[in-house]
Amino acid sequence: QVQLVESGGGLVQAGGSLRLSCAASRRTFSNYAMGWFRQAPGKEREFVASISWSGTSVNYADSVKGRFTISRDNAKNTVSLQMNSLKPEDTAIYYCAANLYVLPRVPEYWGQGTQVTVSS
Repeated sequence: QVQLVESGGGLVQAGGSLRLSCAASRRTFSNYAMGWFRQAPGKEREFVASISWSGTSVNYADSVKGRFTISRDNAKNTVSLQMNSLKPEDTAIYYCAANLYVLPRVPEYWGQGTQVTVSS
């Protein structure tokens, strides 16, 4: 099984930055597409960003384009989400996700989630 563990969440003021990280239990995951979803209170889980196994293809939700950057380091077995210019509406639990080759709307593997709270 593939286990995903998120870290880096916390409380930040609007306009600030946070960097989320996700580590996989396997030594490498170069053949896995990975990404991030989030779920705010009272709302359904939504897609945030994804990155292909090669790291050459990335996708972002319109709400985070220009502010968030996803990256991966296969040598370190991690994927990260750099979040800049944070807004209160970014407040949510952020989940790391992974799927072999392609990341679908409902990926096969999920992490436990990490809380991100943006104050106004």
